[in-house]
Amino acid sequence: MLVALGALSTPLVAQVEAPPPPPPPVPPAPGPRSAIGFGFAATLGGGWQIESGEVSYVRPFGNGAIGALSFGARVGAFIDEGAILGGTRGFVFAPTLALRTGTASLAQIGDDQTATAIGFDVTLEASGYLASSSPLPHGSRWGAVALLPGLRVGSGDGPRYGFVIGPTMFLGSGKSTVRGLLAFRAEAPLARRERRP
Repeated sequence: MLVALGALSTPLVAQVEAPPPPPPPVPPAPGPRSAIGFGFAATLGGGWQIESGEVSYVRPFGNGAIGALSFGARVGAFIDEGAILGGTRGFVFAPTLALRTGTASLAQIGDDQTATAIGFDVTLEASGYLASSSPLPHGSRWGAVALLPGLRVGSGDGPRYGFVIGPTMFLGSGKSTVRGLLAFRAEAPLARRERRP
């Protein structure tokens, strides 16, 4: 009986001292979500200015040197800032391509769980304008390049809001002019696609 007990005790000890199974792998954290952007943009100054609404598709990359890339379109009209009534003229359409830097954090509002971030970024934007009844010296077609520093509010998977203002250069018909550009923008993240097993 002693021999039998000694033989059985060895596998029992091995079962007790078996190493625990390894923990399951941690799935990678989801990246930033693409978004649909909406906004209002206007050139600044006296005389005829452009006021327009805009819509865009925004592809974020995080907070590195390149924060987001967006493709969009702007639709609006010329507004005579000196007129009280009847100061609208023509039609303006402009496809846009914009490259935005990562957002540098300036402050946070709220507690750690639901904090809303306030940050600073810079947008480099290229546009091609098509217009009817244009009062500007560039004719009915011209290009524009804008450098737009801005403030951005929002974080996580919620909506984000931006305010940008800066110079935009109109290029066309052998003439170039520099105007101010002001824009208010909001981005609504798109829903993630769930992976099927």
